[in-house]
Amino acid sequence: MPALSALSGRRLKELATSGGFAIDDNTGNRMIEALEAAIEALESRWSELVKLQETPPMSETPAARWVAQHMVDTAADADGLLTQLNAARTEFPTYVEAIELAKRTYREAETASSQEFTGLRDRLDTTEA
Repeated sequence: MPALSALSGRRLKELATSGGFAIDDNTGNRMIEALEAAIEALESRWSELVKLQETPPMSETPAARWVAQHMVDTAADADGLLTQLNAARTEFPTYVEAIELAKRTYREAETASSQEFTGLRDRLDTTEA
């Protein structure tokens, strides 16, 4: 299974554009702040994180060599921590874009609803007068 395939940033943007994902400004801003903090943390630590691809220094016994290789393999294989973090690092900016779109979608829906209710109220007021 590819990293972060459950809901890609591209799919989230499609949902936001079509109205299938809308979010208020306050919640959206909080989500964006969290994502940007995660992006910043990943970027600032990336040079250290990529060291997970390197074989750790261990003794030269067969068991130590196996463990060292296993550590590298599990960190960098298709489901490994480094692979998943790199996918997140790549995908999170698209999530931010999707949330921005979803915020706009929410505002547009709120404006349309407000205008519809105002028009309905005005029609009722005119009818009662």
